[in-house]
Amino acid sequence: MVRNASQPQSSSTRRRPVRDVSSNSTSVGSTGAGAGAGSTTGTLENASTSTSLNRINPKAPKSHDRGPASTEDTQTDFSAMDILTSSGVAVPATAIDACTRDGFHLNNGTQTHGGVGVMLLDGETFVWTPWGTTVDTTTTSTETTRGREERFSTFLSRRGTLGLPPSSLGVLGLLYPKPDLLIVGTGEKLWMLSKETRKHIFEDLGIKVDVMDTPNAAAAYNLLATERGVDQVAALMIPLGFRGL
Repeated sequence: MVRNASQPQSSSTRRRPVRDVSSNSTSVGSTGAGAGAGSTTGTLENASTSTSLNRINPKAPKSHDRGPASTEDTQTDFSAMDILTSSGVAVPATAIDACTRDGFHLNNGTQTHGGVGVMLLDGETFVWTPWGTTVDTTTTSTETTRGREERFSTFLSRRGTLGLPPSSLGVLGLLYPKPDLLIVGTGEKLWMLSKETRKHIFEDLGIKVDVMDTPNAAAAYNLLATERGVDQVAALMIPLGFRGL
């Protein structure tokens, strides 16, 4: 609290010298009516702020910069350690920038909503709805979205394995040449593929398969598709809203 100079001050206040920050001179608070109330009050405000800061930590640094900027040429340039960027490799247009509860945001600006999955093949994005094709992807209400996410539970067995019908993977049979690897994102949690689904993808289609939860699957796809090309790496992603059992 700052006391006005025109009001009487206590003896303890009168004995304490207050430094005038603006004039760098030491003075004692005046109790006479002749003292300028406005100027003295301004001086006390500045001084009290400076004094309180010094009392909290008098050894506190005045700047967060603990030293001069380094001019050494041996500093590590972390951006140069990104091999793909430094070599001029372009990020695929189908790279996944964000995984949301009911969809995905891709590097090319495409956004999916409504709790539907996506299939990324040869630089193209396909909406993946293994339970049917009559799905309105423009609705994003909570109840509808939750229902669509739960439709993936139809393919989840009591043992916790995800069995996908071969008809939902039919486009992979039409694609030639086929990708070398299919990355499957199973939602918020990792659910292993059933024996029948793995056999169909690996033996019938001749594609290697790797299963992860969706966030890790998206990161793996971004890296491998950039490194090996979108024609060699494909992805099948279920939104994060699917939790399974």
